[in-house]
Amino acid sequence: MTENTQRRGRQLPTTEQLRIWRDFIETAEVLKAEISTRLQSETSLSPGDYVVLLALTEAEGGRMRSSELAAVIGWERSRLSHHLGRMERRALISRQECVSDNRGAEIVLAPAGAEAFQGATVPHLRAIREIFVDALTPDQLTAAGELAASLRAHLGSSRPR
Repeated sequence: MTENTQRRGRQLPTTEQLRIWRDFIETAEVLKAEISTRLQSETSLSPGDYVVLLALTEAEGGRMRSSELAAVIGWERSRLSHHLGRMERRALISRQECVSDNRGAEIVLAPAGAEAFQGATVPHLRAIREIFVDALTPDQLTAAGELAASLRAHLGSSRPR
């Protein structure tokens, strides 16, 4: 341990802890990439499209302010703005004046977006089952949920991604 590490009263991770960390991160990246690839190839929606459409589908009236949408999906507003522009060009969403506040716009789920989301849901959920759920025993799945909850609690965020 270095003097700095000792002074803080914390130890660095052990070799075994680092191996577990690396396995965890690398496996999560492979899972995410495989789910994303399947979503894109089977539905023509990107993971970003899907998360935006999901949030709008769950929102009252299929609409929300862009700042609220950014917070719900955990994106920076500039990233969301660029992505919404691409989705708007594909007629998945529209931007409309906010009825309650004329200073901003609301993002509205377009009929084509609702249809695309509905068509993507079953293939996406099937991929999650095949790639993630089926790889684990019921006890492992429960443990994975507990692990995710513990990490979120430690990070101070109750919002699952």
